[in-house]
Amino acid sequence: MTRDARRDEATETYGAGRSTRALCVFGGLIALLTIALVANLCIGTVSVPVEQMLPILMGKFQGETAYQVIWNIRLPRLCAAALLGGALGLAGLLLQTLFANPIAGPYILGISNGAKLAVAVVMILILGDTRVMSSWMSLAAAFCGSLAAMAAVLAVSRKVRSASTLVIVGVMIGYVCSAATDVLITFASDANIANLRNWSLGSFSGINGGQVALMAIVVAAGSAATYLLAKPLGAYQLGEAYAESMGVNVRAFRIAVIIISSVLASCVTAFAGPISFVGVAVPHVARRLLKTSRPRVVIPAAFLTGSVACLLCDLIARTLFAPVEMSVSTVTAVFGAPVVIWVLLGRRRQVG
Repeated sequence: MTRDARRDEATETYGAGRSTRALCVFGGLIALLTIALVANLCIGTVSVPVEQMLPILMGKFQGETAYQVIWNIRLPRLCAAALLGGALGLAGLLLQTLFANPIAGPYILGISNGAKLAVAVVMILILGDTRVMSSWMSLAAAFCGSLAAMAAVLAVSRKVRSASTLVIVGVMIGYVCSAATDVLITFASDANIANLRNWSLGSFSGINGGQVALMAIVVAAGSAATYLLAKPLGAYQLGEAYAESMGVNVRAFRIAVIIISSVLASCVTAFAGPISFVGVAVPHVARRLLKTSRPRVVIPAAFLTGSVACLLCDLIARTLFAPVEMSVSTVTAVFGAPVVIWVLLGRRRQVG
């Protein structure tokens, strides 16, 4: 056998092995997602037997408490957790690629807190007690706040090349936005204070079907746009110069990544408040599972991993100390922070 033939055979074997691994990973993620969805529907203060779940979803047992609990509370909540968890995974993947920083994410870089501040400004200073804030208004305000925070981080990134310094700046931006939000809450009405306090801690509770429909539209559009950027994302991972040599319009690409990641992050913050660490940890978990950084496979894996993570964390948050419910950000931090530490230690070993 010639050298070229052996090389072609090795390449084909490697490609087949990589495809098999990807299929196994996606199969495992879909199985975990299914288990998480069923568990979120069945487990809670009101337990619903698994055998009753499908008939209830098909419209039977309408007069029973289980029907009301599933359709009015648990189903919108788990849909929100799945959609917004996936959005966080994609937003983190885009930001890590844009800044070439392994711990970049909407929460770490202060983007989520910027969105939170904008929503608080509209709710307290503009609307006050006279008008109710609609889902569209909340989403638009969060998007503007996300873009403002992103612009501040980008301005710093042009002058600072150190990844660690950029993260510190992002954290400081987040603290400033969070402090400004707390000041606004001080002057809010009692009703707004209660709403803002619960929302600012991060929670999927209280979401209705109309909000789920709106977030599904936004997340679907953002996910499709992210997948369309798969090829330029792969080129940009190897550096701006390489991306330009491959015909990528780097300036347009950066603008597209900024807009898409801001839309996804603002959608999460508008409906569920700031959710910590998911956007940072999920892309690394997806890459490690697949053992590749190719965007075409990492993008859907990051979405599925984010959905599973948020569903499981939300289940823990509402059942661990029931009937008392924890903030979902508390649970995501417990599981997400060790992943970030693991990433940093791994990079330090590589540098060493």
